[in-house]
Amino acid sequence: MRSTRQRSSAEPAERTLRVRRGVSPEPKLSYLSRWLPGYFWQRLVRPRPPNKTHLILALADHFEPSIVPEDGSARAPYLEQERRLARWCEEYPRRFGSYRDAEGRPFVHTYFYPAEQYDQPLVARLAEHCQAGWGEIEIHLHHGVEAPDSAENTQRQLIEFRDRLAGEHGCLSYRGESAQPCYGFVHGNFALANSNQGRACGVDSEMQILAETGCYADFTLPTGAFHRAQTSKINSIYECALPLAHRAPHRKGQDLARGRTPQVFPVVVQGPLMPDFHARGGSRRWHIDNAALTGSNPASLHRLSLWKRAAISVKGRPDWLFIKLHTHGMDPRHEQATLGAAMQEFVRELAGGAEERRETLHFVSAREMMNIILAACDGKEGNPGEYRDYQFKRVRPPASDSGRHEGCAAALKG
Repeated sequence: MRSTRQRSSAEPAERTLRVRRGVSPEPKLSYLSRWLPGYFWQRLVRPRPPNKTHLILALADHFEPSIVPEDGSARAPYLEQERRLARWCEEYPRRFGSYRDAEGRPFVHTYFYPAEQYDQPLVARLAEHCQAGWGEIEIHLHHGVEAPDSAENTQRQLIEFRDRLAGEHGCLSYRGESAQPCYGFVHGNFALANSNQGRACGVDSEMQILAETGCYADFTLPTGAFHRAQTSKINSIYECALPLAHRAPHRKGQDLARGRTPQVFPVVVQGPLMPDFHARGGSRRWHIDNAALTGSNPASLHRLSLWKRAAISVKGRPDWLFIKLHTHGMDPRHEQATLGAAMQEFVRELAGGAEERRETLHFVSAREMMNIILAACDGKEGNPGEYRDYQFKRVRPPASDSGRHEGCAAALKG
């Protein structure tokens, strides 16, 4: 089944603070006023990471083989999609296979594949790539672009795609004895739970739908620079404020902490959002780093220092730093930042210099990151890499009466 792709506006991933002639500064000032106060408060009260840390690094890849950068409403020809995917699956192991973390694991992507663009042969090829050890597939969704979506249609799309990924492709995960799949999520256009002033979603109760369909964590934030959906809460891992059925309940929430198991799912796992005062390309303007890997702003050790300074962790476990990056791996504009020499150099420096930087490096999928987060909440000690499969496992439990009738949503509550 090949679905019709909805418009996916390509929000710029990073920009300078220069206000272009003729462009009103109000949206930019509104964006900055939402999160800069929180940033300065965090700098005052959040302790700096200890000298010796575990870096737990995941890359959320908004993976769209059909992307046409020049036109968000267009879709690349099917043969081009096949070519892009085949090249990725062939080149990625060759270019990154020699770089390993502390446990000998390779650098992996979590491929958040758009539900509305599902194509069985393409997903089967990507699943084969993942089963060879190069990542995992989770759920991405663009909807409500041309007109606001409905709660019923959103739930239907999520369930259908979830069950196809699990049943036909052997993807997703399970918790406890439940035979219903669980999943991680990224919202297209950053408009999670109708947070973009009604644009590119339309479903106020979306977070409740995610909870009911087995979503254990959302990995959408931070947004693109100057985006209306950016929350004031930044650089955090937290439970959404209740009630989940209200619009944008993720704008506030309680940070996860050691000794307190989260009760509200999906948990929100944010990537770093930091001002960068380092000059680039002769420019003296300061920049916004939202952990996006783009052609104009690839990963670097300087950016790594910013991501570490964000100090995203479970309270009481400051030596386990969680760094969630994001990119669009199929966007030709970003090839150097995802598949090219710039990314290869970064991963080489990241792995090769970890000991000198007093870091223990762990390359993880989004699911593995969530498992390690839960282990931190439960007070686990030692090597966080031992908890990659702590609760959400890739192995489907044996069929049983409880497994058939208890969904993942019930398992999350349990």
